[in-house]
Amino acid sequence: MASWPRVRSRCNALQRFATLALVWLAWLAAAGSAHAGSSSGTSRFCDRSQELTAVEQSRLLRFAGVLREELARTDGESVALVSRSGLDLSRFGIRYSHAALAWRSDAGVWAARQLYYACDERRPRIFDQGLAGFVIGTDDPRLGYISIVRMPPEAVLALRPALLDGPRVGHLLAAQYSANAYAFSTRYQNCNQWVVEMLATGWGDLADDDQLRERAQDWLRTARYTPAPVPVDSWWLMQAGRFVPLLHLDDHPDHDRAARQLVVSLPAAVERFIRGRFPASERVELCHDDKQVVVRHGWTPIADGCIPDPEQGDRVISLTD
Repeated sequence: MASWPRVRSRCNALQRFATLALVWLAWLAAAGSAHAGSSSGTSRFCDRSQELTAVEQSRLLRFAGVLREELARTDGESVALVSRSGLDLSRFGIRYSHAALAWRSDAGVWAARQLYYACDERRPRIFDQGLAGFVIGTDDPRLGYISIVRMPPEAVLALRPALLDGPRVGHLLAAQYSANAYAFSTRYQNCNQWVVEMLATGWGDLADDDQLRERAQDWLRTARYTPAPVPVDSWWLMQAGRFVPLLHLDDHPDHDRAARQLVVSLPAAVERFIRGRFPASERVELCHDDKQVVVRHGWTPIADGCIPDPEQGDRVISLTD
């Protein structure tokens, strides 16, 4: 596994800037402009970092503590899907943009195994990140969401050996990253695509070789993994790949491009797939604003704005104490 401190960007940050570019292009189209300048390269996306105030950092660390408590409720050496919100993607009907597989070591320490883009190396890597770092990687320190999907023992027993198998983990990693990678192509890969291919490798008991990604995607098709198409409501947005680093369209089928609907792996699709295959899976959603944390057990999403609902049995933890 690679070392995170040397990395200057995370997959979630790349998703953020790609989306900003999409929104910018949409604004150009709405304003009637037919011109869009090209980017100087991925360095512009990687160099930007977010400075947290002491108050924001304290709030996020307390939020990470709640995440740790919820994961600790899982028995044994477990694995769970964890997803994190980012920039406001409500334009596309998306709350979560980045998923990882959290696993507990023999010593009881949880880490999030995930794909990120190493800017210095210009390639994707796999990294184990502590829960605090995973939470602090959010795009908006004022409002954030985390989703946990706990899997039943039979799912974990099949998945965990593959997740901790270094050669198989490495062979599932693509050489090239694309934030909007097509879910059934091996040309590129995004963070969530690596996660769902890892699920396929474990649950399909797929042996290691150089064609592991191809066989994982074949297994996913057979298992009816069907990520919902993301509608792109403007021709200008479809052209973003020409101007924005780490966005591509050449892996997507012609009919999807013509229909302006891109089949991309996102956390919501991965959650649906897990629930469909293992109905006993349990979901917990956490959110925070500047005053409180809300914890909900169940598959009904928390309302936008991190608004608790007593009828859902939500637990509220004050951040102002």
